[in-house]
Amino acid sequence: MDYSLEKFLRHIQYEKRYSAHTLTAYGEDIKQFLEYLKNQYGISGLQEVTHSFIRSWVVSMMETGMSTRAVNRKLSALRTFFKFLKREKAIEINPMLRVVAPKNSKKLPVFVEKKHMELLFEHVAVQPGFEAIRDRLILELFYVTGMRLSELLNLQLKDINLYDGTVKVLGKRNKERIIPITHSMKEPVKSYLSERSIFLQERAALSNYFFIGTKGNKLTPKTVYLVVKKYLSLVTTIEKKSPHVLRHTFATHLLNNGADINAIKEIMGHSSLAATQVYTHNTIEKLKEAHRLAHPKA
Repeated sequence: MDYSLEKFLRHIQYEKRYSAHTLTAYGEDIKQFLEYLKNQYGISGLQEVTHSFIRSWVVSMMETGMSTRAVNRKLSALRTFFKFLKREKAIEINPMLRVVAPKNSKKLPVFVEKKHMELLFEHVAVQPGFEAIRDRLILELFYVTGMRLSELLNLQLKDINLYDGTVKVLGKRNKERIIPITHSMKEPVKSYLSERSIFLQERAALSNYFFIGTKGNKLTPKTVYLVVKKYLSLVTTIEKKSPHVLRHTFATHLLNNGADINAIKEIMGHSSLAATQVYTHNTIEKLKEAHRLAHPKA
């Protein structure tokens, strides 16, 4: 790995506290760009990079059919990388200053209709057994709290406070926030903790993680994805069936039921209101549809 890249990745991991997911993505994106420079122009020195090379890379990606959103994510990685290099005096001019990112096409967040969520929990009826109880609780926590996948995976036993009805999560940039949980969640949590205790005792295992896998270890992202996909497939035909869809569903349903957008922003851990406002578009579309169906002149 290029020394500058290795140093940059250490910087965003230990100083900026970027998530493991972002760290991996940025590393891959920058390596792809460096590989492109080497294959297309035969250069490897970062001092030689100009905005023209970066624009050329953007065009090559767009020509392969890559989405604007994916291209912009890669440009975001480059922007952070070259800013770091300029600060470290590894380059004299930041080539990203003259690069204009392609405009993202507006894409509404995908969410599950309320009636389908009600149907979902009918399908995932309470059944005996550790995995069945755990899987149902995973779905419920996503829907009730709107937490991210990484936040759910890193939950510790001490983070769930049934007395106060709250859950503490560690979000992006290691920012902690408190999310309220409904009274109806108390029994499912107690039931899971009871099964979890028996499960670990039988395997002579210990874990501080709230959710655990079949070997008593930390739950993996793949396991959670499979659980969500399995049960969403029973009730909806939407193409994307991921934990993030349940996060979108949480926010959309709150807005549709009149929740204050600033409160939703805080619960979801968004750094700006703009990130939360994207969910208002779903609400507006719902109003338009109601108007179209009900108004005589629609």
